[in-house]
Order: sequence, then structure tokens, then C-alpha cells
Amino acid sequence: MSAAAISSNLFEAARLGDPQAIARLLETAQPDIRRYARATCRNSADAEDAAQEALWILSRHVGAIRSLLAFSAWLFNVVRRECLRLARKAGLAPLIDESQAEAALLSRPEADLRLDVAAAFEALPLHYRDVALMRDVKEMTIDEIAEALGATRQTVKARLHRARALMREYLTR
Repeated sequence: MSAAAISSNLFEAARLGDPQAIARLLETAQPDIRRYARATCRNSADAEDAAQEALWILSRHVGAIRSLLAFSAWLFNVVRRECLRLARKAGLAPLIDESQAEAALLSRPEADLRLDVAAAFEALPLHYRDVALMRDVKEMTIDEIAEALGATRQTVKARLHRARALMREYLTR
């Protein structure tokens, strides 16, 4: 979800319980929620159920979200968890073939893929996100990252490996 589509004023008003702001927030977030649910859930019925549940949870818990920056990651995690819950309820294994998942990921429109990658970065714990951004976005070397963070090469490499694994999991579910 693009945090740019949601103003900080709208988000704060919704967080503070303004019913009109909550309604506008739900309306603004709905297309991205549905798109992500369709990409994450096993079938369209589950995707619709997951999207509706995510909207319901958002309307009830928007006040618990710490910041606009955490909003997208929080919301996409709600959708992903709901898709997994529905798959388990149906008796289906929640995991899909990795090659299928990667093919589906690469077949998405570039704009959607960019949003998904940004959401994946946002979903990372801070210590993994910093390393991944420094290496994959800023193109810093392992030694430069280690020096900037005051960590060892091994620590940086381990965090980078874990960050990429978490992002891969996030993007292929």
C-alpha cells in the first residue's frame, strides 16, 4: 500500500477515532487490500473473505497502529495471516510451490511489484531492514555496512541473508 495515498492528517484523525476519517481510510486502503488478498489467498472466495476481515480489523484497531509508516506492513500482515488461516481451515497446506510463487510475483505489473517490495522492506524488523537497504538499495559493500553499524562482517552477512529470506517469504505468500 502506498503510504503517499494516505495523508498523515487522515491517518491521525482515523487513529484518534474520527468516524469519517476511518471511513475514508477504509475506502482508500480497500483496493490495495483486495489486490494483495487476491495475490496471497488460494482462491477468490478466500481473497474476498480475507479482504473483508482485514477491513473489519482495520476499522476496529486503527488506533493501535503506531505510525503511518507502519500502517502498510501491519495491514498486509493482517491480510496474509487471514489467508493462511483460511487455507488451514480448508485443510490445505499454507505453503505453495516456490517456483509458482516466484512466477506469479514476476508476472505482476511493475507498479504493483514496486509496492509489494516496499511493503516487504517495511515489514522487516529494523535491524534487518537497515542492512538490506544499505546493501540492496544503497549498494554498500559488506565492509562498509559493518563499519556503519559497528558490527562484524559475519553479523552483517547473517542479517542480510535473513532479511532476504524474510522478504522472499513475504513476497511469495
